[in-house]
Amino acid sequence: MRNLLNEQRCRDLLISLRKIIQAIDIHSRTLNKKFGLTGPQLIILQEISKYKQISITPLSKVTSLSQATVTDITKRLETKGYIIKQKREDDKRSTNITLTKTGEAIIKNLPPLLQETFTNRFSKIEDWEQMMVLSSFERVVHLMAAEKIEASPIMVTGPIQSPPP
Repeated sequence: MRNLLNEQRCRDLLISLRKIIQAIDIHSRTLNKKFGLTGPQLIILQEISKYKQISITPLSKVTSLSQATVTDITKRLETKGYIIKQKREDDKRSTNITLTKTGEAIIKNLPPLLQETFTNRFSKIEDWEQMMVLSSFERVVHLMAAEKIEASPIMVTGPIQSPPP
């Protein structure tokens, strides 16, 4: 009897994990279809908007993405006409990134990203419940032997870098 109960719990947990993955995937596809952008691209645009002007290194720090990834994403955003990169006057090795009018328009029309919805809801539950959820997820990461996987707090499926056009 205990074995059947364990199998059912395991099945229920796997179903829950699959639902989370599907919710992230659906959200990512909707953003891409509606705006032609990936989740990481939208996050980069939001951060540029927040700071008005920022360079690659601080942008990579605030988004928890590598400088190489941020460089790749900003190249794509510049090609789409959402940002402008300009060499800094005081340091020609560094580049300032700002939004274009088109980039600002995208930011104004954005729905909340999935991690924002999650963060808002998560912050409303009691501290003890937050700790319980966090502990449970950390345990699942361990059970899946996924501790060494690098991850940022961006809820998208697939690689963070966009595939080449």
